[in-house]
Amino acid sequence: MAIIRWDPFREMTSPQDQLDRLWRGMLEGRRGQEAWLPAVDVFDTKDAVVLKAELAGLDPDDIEIEVDDNVLTIKGERKFEEKVDEERYYRVERRYGSFSRSLALPQGVRADDIQADYEDGVLEVRVPKADEEKPKRITVKAGQKAGQKTVEAKRA
Repeated sequence: MAIIRWDPFREMTSPQDQLDRLWRGMLEGRRGQEAWLPAVDVFDTKDAVVLKAELAGLDPDDIEIEVDDNVLTIKGERKFEEKVDEERYYRVERRYGSFSRSLALPQGVRADDIQADYEDGVLEVRVPKADEEKPKRITVKAGQKAGQKTVEAKRA
């Protein structure tokens, strides 16, 4: 897992970003609904890093998963498709719109062997870890008189 340095000024821009998204959504005709981010759990097992995301109501075809420069990104969109007039709603609490979540993968994973399953509204992405490398034996030549000696070295 990548360690990210905390930047207090990044959190100060958050309210401004939220207002910008709200205004942008209203201008785009989204009835002022905020963008949403699915809840995500990330945990480590013996042989994989596992990500579980709550994506209830999404079709598996509307979910995109990509890996670029050791960063796993999940994208999708939950569409507001009700055929009821807006003034007939008493309350709209569910979030709609596009989302994107990114996770920096740790070193030593096999990004080519990622598997994803979607069941009961939960997306599970498994990123397998690389097999641990065994110590490699390196022969050190000490010269003609001393003979050969073997030294065990470990890869970092």
